[in-house]
Formats: sequence, structure tokens, C-alpha cells
Amino acid sequence: MNIFIYDSFLNQKKYDRLLAQIETRITDLGLNGKISRLSLMRNIPEMVAGELKRGAKTIVAVGDNKTVSQTINSLVGSPVPLGIIPVGQDNNDIAQGLGIDSVATACNVLSARLLARLDLGLANKTYFLGNATIANQGTVIDMRRDYTIETSEKGLIQIFNLASPAIKLPPKINFSPLDGVLELVINARPNKKFFSQDLDQSIFKIKRVTIANPKAQLILDGSVPTQTPAEISVAKQCLNVIVGKGKNF
Repeated sequence: MNIFIYDSFLNQKKYDRLLAQIETRITDLGLNGKISRLSLMRNIPEMVAGELKRGAKTIVAVGDNKTVSQTINSLVGSPVPLGIIPVGQDNNDIAQGLGIDSVATACNVLSARLLARLDLGLANKTYFLGNATIANQGTVIDMRRDYTIETSEKGLIQIFNLASPAIKLPPKINFSPLDGVLELVINARPNKKFFSQDLDQSIFKIKRVTIANPKAQLILDGSVPTQTPAEISVAKQCLNVIVGKGKNF
């Protein structure tokens, strides 16, 4: 059975018409299943655990990056695949990186059911599919190869597992959740365009680092704050995901 998990922000009346369109489309495609709505009394870990015990065949996160992130952390270790229906333009770059750029595309992708076994990033005990971000200033990166990196300029440190199509990578540079590594990107001068020629930037392929900053949090998938120090590593091929043909890897 397909389980569609609606995030709690979708309980707002302004989403009623869109959700009705989604439900009509998934019914037309023969994808109808059970809809579970989040609320103050119902959270994703408990919901997913219960549906897995009842024999769920697919868990579909309907919402944004935060919805996807919580669902990912509830599905790790299970063979049941994750599907995504992104709602809204903001904070949905995970879906975009997987080739899912709209509700209409998402329904078609679910119907086609193209599966990929993807790597995840792991920050302490929390998994992420897209990236982890922290401010440059005051951050120390322990590379575990007898040296550390500390930056003093303003900017961002990002660790990528999956990049959205909005990020135009330099020639011969590819970020893939299939290669068993993460990409550590240190950016200075954040007012410049990402990967601009004028940007002071360094890129490292990594399998494990420790990030520490006493004044800033590490943000996972644009939505989940995590305290540091955080040990970040790659968890190889640990999540089945339904992806689109236009995926960014």
C-alpha cells in the first residue's frame, strides 16, 4: 500500500485545492492508498514505524525538505522506498535534485517507479539527503588527516550529498549520492554567485570530517538544526528512493 504523509502545514485551507488535485491525479494513475496527516499529536517517526509494521510498500512524503528529512530518518534500514511530492517553491531543492520539480511531475515519477539506492550523509545521529550548511566564521573543520581548517572570512561551508539543478557546477565536477563520498565546499564572499569565477572557493571529496562552531548551528537539508561538534560521514547506499529521469546525478 502507498502511504502518503501530509505535513502539518498542509492543513491550512489554502492548500485544499492543490491536495484535491493531487488526490485526483494519484487515483487516476492507480496510486491511491492511505493518507496520513501530521498534527501536534502525530509525528513522522511514530507514523512511519506503524505503517511499516502494517506492510506499507511505499512511503510518500508530501511537503518540503523538512518533511523529507524526517521521513528519511524514519526509513533508514528499511527496504521500503521513499517517494516525494513537493509542495511550494521554497525549501524543496531535494525533490528538484531527484528530478521532481512539480506536483504533476511527482505523480508521474511515482507512477514510473524508477528506483535508486542512494547514499546519505550522517551528522552525529541524524541523516541528510541533500546537504549540511554552517557559517564560515568560527568554524573548525577536522579533516582527520593530521590537519584542520579554520576560516575567518564571511561565507558558508556546505557538505553536499545531492545538489539541486539550481547549482551550476564547474566543468568536470559532479556531486552524486551514488559515489560513496561527500563534497565539502568552503565559500567566501557569500554575496557572489555560487561557483562564480570571482568566488574564493575550495572543494574537497570526503568520507568523514568533524565540524565545530560554538556560536553557529549546522543546518541539515535546509531545515534541521544540529548542534556541533558534529561528526559527518557518508552512509553508503542505505535508502531506496523513487527518482525522476531528470535527476541531477
